[in-house]
Formats: sequence, structure tokens, C-alpha cells
Amino acid sequence: MKLSDQYYLESAPIRKSIAHLSIPMMIGISVTTVYNMLNIFFIGLLRNTDMLSAITLGLPILTLLMAFGSLFGVGGGSFVSRLIGQKEPEKGKKIAGYTFYGSIIAGLVIALLAFLFIDPIVHLLGADAATFEYTKNYALILFAGGFVIVLNFSLEQLVRSEGASRVSMYGMLISTLLSLLFDPLFILILGWNVAGAAFAMVLANLGSVIYYVYFLEKKSAHLKGFIKHLKIPIQDQLEIYKIGVSELVSFVFMIVTTLLLNRFAIEYGNDVLASFGVASRIVQIPEFLSMGLFLGMIPFFATNFGSKNFDRLNAGIKQSALWVGMISVVFLGLVYVFREPIFKLFSNDVSLLSIGTYIMATMLISAVFNGFTELFMGVFQATGQGTFLTIMSVMKGVLFIPVIILLHHLFGLHGVIWSLAITEVITCLMGTILFILFKRRVSHLKMKPELV
Repeated sequence: MKLSDQYYLESAPIRKSIAHLSIPMMIGISVTTVYNMLNIFFIGLLRNTDMLSAITLGLPILTLLMAFGSLFGVGGGSFVSRLIGQKEPEKGKKIAGYTFYGSIIAGLVIALLAFLFIDPIVHLLGADAATFEYTKNYALILFAGGFVIVLNFSLEQLVRSEGASRVSMYGMLISTLLSLLFDPLFILILGWNVAGAAFAMVLANLGSVIYYVYFLEKKSAHLKGFIKHLKIPIQDQLEIYKIGVSELVSFVFMIVTTLLLNRFAIEYGNDVLASFGVASRIVQIPEFLSMGLFLGMIPFFATNFGSKNFDRLNAGIKQSALWVGMISVVFLGLVYVFREPIFKLFSNDVSLLSIGTYIMATMLISAVFNGFTELFMGVFQATGQGTFLTIMSVMKGVLFIPVIILLHHLFGLHGVIWSLAITEVITCLMGTILFILFKRRVSHLKMKPELV
């Protein structure tokens, strides 16, 4: 990390800090969104709806791997940022080392369990007779290389923990460029279809992992030498898991959400299921711009909370909320206006186009509220508010279950399509209430900073 990164965390004007920390993340995540769509784009060129559905059914696997990456990466990364604010970089190295090795072990354990129960897992994902083999092949390769995906997600959080947003962006660009190379090679030229898509994803993640390890071990100002550390005290482990488990819970419920959506959508045919998969990836583009903004600011929030600079913390939150609102309105509006030509990039099937653009419109509404919900959760994550973060994570997942069941019963397919948007609106309202409580807590800490 360059000295200028510390300057932007601690003393630069807020707008300059946002530009320095968040713009690279916005670019990187937007590029990652393109990377996430490459698989489905090249599979779509094969004109096989069953393969397209298999990719959609496999999304919970990626979510699971990201969940464990978050368990260690988000929990460890936010802890490292607070330690940097408290001027304890040596302790930060130990936290980073534990995060690194914990991610590898978690990925390998997941792979072992998945191989033992692969057929039940594929059935649980919602595969039918037509999609079973495609989904199984896709799942097996993702699980085999899953530790790489877990590690990539975890290391990216560590890189960002000290404000090195550009390095994070470069790692994402590496994954995307490798995917552009491997996807057409494995899917189209070698004819490996969905198995090729999974293999390309693993290799693309491996490229980023190598780059992040090199940076952290050789270039980082605070975490250089982290890789030699493995053991940390139980108290520090609990500090990681306090935030990390909340993120894990959030991702687990995200998996439940995806499984339920797939379960109800497939009742209306593979066309509807494939439409959900395509629409969700398109909506990710503007949604991830907002995500890039607040993810870039999490080290800012954590560092200033750790150093007890609460005025700067509050100013950063206000500016971030303003920019999330602007991004939501402008970019989501553009995607809505051009939703049909954008959707046609992925499929010319008339049945997919009709239902897909409808699904995308409701997902755009969901994305607006999700932007603010995720900002609230980012603030709670950065400042170590484990209770608030857990409440938000659990509510977001648990609430969706009765909402989709009730709306499906009352309105059929229309209820399934609108269930996610309604859940996001209610969750955002809860996030607003918890954020007001957090603001009161910060005001109390300003008067008694020794409580931090």
C-alpha cells in the first residue's frame, strides 16, 4: 500500500477519498459483473436452454464459496482496518495470516463434503432429468476448485482492508481477462460446455489469487510477511467471526433465496428459470456500481471508527449515501430503458425476452433499495456492529421465505417475480431503524471515546 492510501483513509477531503477508494472498486466490480456474465454468454451461444438453466442452478454453489470467503475475508479484513486505525499493523499481519489459511482449509472441507453428497446436492439445487447431468458436471468442477474461489474472495477483502482499491481492481481485471481467454477456449473450441465454464472460472480466480498473494507479501505496507502467521488468540478469532459469521449467515440466506426462486420458477418451465438467470446478471451491472462505492469505503469507515474520528466517519457515510442514491437512479434507469436490447445480447428467444424483461424490471426496483440496505450493512461491518449486522442478515433471508410462499399462493408467477423486491423494501426500512440506533451509539462514543 502506498502512503497516499493512508492519507485518503485518514485526512483527505471526503469526495477525494470516495474517488480514490471507491472508483477503482466500482470499475473492478463492474468488470467482475461482465466476468460473471461471460459464462452464461458463451453457454448461450450454444442455444441450449438446459445448459443455460444448469448455469443458473449452479449459482448457489458460487454463493456458498463466496460465503466462506466472506466469513474469513470480511471478518478479517474489517478487523485489520480497525487495527490500522489503532496503529497496530503487526497484529494485523497475524489476522491476515489466519484469514489466508482458514480460507484454504474451509474450501477443501467444502469440496470433500460435496463429493460425498454430490447427487443429493444437485437434486437440492433443483435440477430435473433434462438438467441433472449438466448441473452435476458444473458443480463437481466448481467444488473441486472451490478453495481457490474462497481464497480469491478472502484475499480481495484483505487487499482492500488497507485502502488499496486499485490493487483490488487489478485483481478483478486479471480474472476477467483470463475468463475472456478460457471461456471461449473451453466452452466453444474444446466443446466442454458447462464443465468448461466451471473450469474457466476456477482458473480465472487462480490468476487473481496469485496476484493478491504477491502484492500482500511483497508490496503491502502493513501486511508484508503475513503468510508466515497461522495461529492467533481465541479472542482475536472471535473478533473475526463476530463479523464474519454474520456475513456467512447473509450468504446462506442468499442461497436459500436463490433455491426458492429456482424452485418456484421452474414450475413455470425452464424458459422462466433461464430468464431469471439472465435478468439477474444484467441487473448486477448498475447494482454492483453501488456496491463498489460502499465496499471501497468500508476501510474508510473502519479506520476512522478505530481511530475515534467520528466526525469524519459521519461525513463519509453521508457522502456515500448520496452517491448510492444518485447511482441507483441514473444507472438503474438506463438499464430499464434499454432492457430489451440488453437482454437480446444473451438470447433471441421470444419467450425468454418477454418474461425476462418483466423479471428485470422488478429486479431493478429491488436493486434500488438493496443499495441502501448494503450500505447500512457495510457501515455495521466496518465498525464491528455484529448484532446489527446479524439482525439485517437474518431478516433479509428469513423474511423472503414467507413472502415468496404467500405471494406465489396468491398471485402465481407474478408473486414469485415480485417477492424479492417486496422483501428488499421491508429490509431497507429495518436497516434505516438500526442505522438510527447506530448513530445514537456513535454520539455516545463521541462523548466517551474510551468505550470504543
